[in-house]
Amino acid sequence: MVDAAFWRNKKVFLTGHTGFKGAWLSIWLQQLGANVTGFSRPAPTSPSLFETASVKAGMNSIVGDIRDAEQLAAAVRETKPEIVIHMAAQSLVRYGFQNPVETYATNVMGLVNLLEAIRMTPSVRAVVNVTSDKCYENREWVWGYRENEPMGGFDPYSSSKGCAELVTSAYRRSYFSGATRNGGEIALASGRAGNVIGGGDWAADRLIPDMVRAIEAGRPVKIRNPKATRPWQHVLEPINGYLMLAEHLYTHGQRYADGWNFGPERSGIKPVDWIATELAALWGDGASWVQDPISGPHEAHSLSLDCSKATNELGWRPIWGLHESLKRIVEWHKSYNAQGNMGDLTRSQINDFENDQTKKGTVK
Repeated sequence: MVDAAFWRNKKVFLTGHTGFKGAWLSIWLQQLGANVTGFSRPAPTSPSLFETASVKAGMNSIVGDIRDAEQLAAAVRETKPEIVIHMAAQSLVRYGFQNPVETYATNVMGLVNLLEAIRMTPSVRAVVNVTSDKCYENREWVWGYRENEPMGGFDPYSSSKGCAELVTSAYRRSYFSGATRNGGEIALASGRAGNVIGGGDWAADRLIPDMVRAIEAGRPVKIRNPKATRPWQHVLEPINGYLMLAEHLYTHGQRYADGWNFGPERSGIKPVDWIATELAALWGDGASWVQDPISGPHEAHSLSLDCSKATNELGWRPIWGLHESLKRIVEWHKSYNAQGNMGDLTRSQINDFENDQTKKGTVK
């Protein structure tokens, strides 16, 4: 479980804080009492969780681009963080097909720029680089990929995340292994999560946001690959893992400096059509879906993660099943449509997650 006492007054530098996952993590860190600085381009969608939940009000928010090495280095140097969590990325597969140069520049060289800035900043003690389950060379296996499987990727986005993992490994071994900072070892790890879902996601070409837009417009959503299987999980699940990993890196150093999978239990690995049908049933009001007759670019058919390492070594475990996660999404977006206070609701869902985690207990 996340240790609130650990995070109180910790200086955290978070890239990508205006994005969907970054905004959820920013709110959680604020609730934990951390001193958070975010570095990111403006919110990638309108509306966005960052804006609707007034995330900026509780943190130091810097508008910047991780491709700008000088601006990024200056921000890290001036804020003197103890913990860095890297989430800024070009995160869409279809956009990556259309914009490969931007995808590699952001996901690979943006990471290099950040690691160089960290090398020159003595205050930093723990670094979590968030990548993706798509970093693995996908062989369409029915079993989950383990952290020591080969990196790869069919498309530019997936390949860029495999490259980011190789960069992380190279910097860890070349510059951070055995190095000491701020009273302890500096440690660099990567977190690999499955398909994250949750309230406040308006990104293009993602199943849940596409469904929400279609439902609100009163039309069925078009599904490209209804039988494609993915490891679905609420956004709070991997974020919980990143926080636990950062704590272990800060406290124990190199012992936890490695790659880590954060994915759902087997019950959370479902085909797209199951998710679409379940969300439509929970939403009601005639929500439905149809298969899109127009095929898109290549997508993996089957992909899942083996998370036993995080369970056994970090004590991390999934908390919310798929049905509960989808219920929370419907609750969030119906409240948004009713002009509810989305900051309060987002914090309430985080509190509920923490309470359910306490009831379920951490793996020993």
